[in-house]
Amino acid sequence: MDVHNPAGFWNRFGARLIDGILISLVIGGISTIIFGEFVDETYNSVDLIGLVYGIVLPVVWYGYTIGRKITGNRIVRTDGGKLGIGTMLLRDVVGAIVYAVTLGIGLIVSAFMVSLRDDKRAIHDFIAGTYVTHDPPEKNN
Repeated sequence: MDVHNPAGFWNRFGARLIDGILISLVIGGISTIIFGEFVDETYNSVDLIGLVYGIVLPVVWYGYTIGRKITGNRIVRTDGGKLGIGTMLLRDVVGAIVYAVTLGIGLIVSAFMVSLRDDKRAIHDFIAGTYVTHDPPEKNN
């Protein structure tokens, strides 16, 4: 495993925050058009769309989401391979299950891992064999 130029806690947090705001605004706008209210019990839709967004977009856009592109970080595999749906499902879905089963303790541990480890990898990164880097994709990807 060769980790290059890993992204730290605040950079990763900023990307997640931007993505969350964008998803909420899009869903809120759609619900306003359909229901006449900014959010009309569409929280499950926000979660589902956010999950699909977080899994599919990095696969088709070299590890980026919009928030990650803005903050200059992207998800990559530790073995240098191309991200796939399976990798992202492990990272996001299995990672979320681990955090839920541990009642959030795993998430707190992950925050400390990203803050303190040299490779800046969290629990979900170890599960999926990924890390977050500031390096842009190589030209041949």
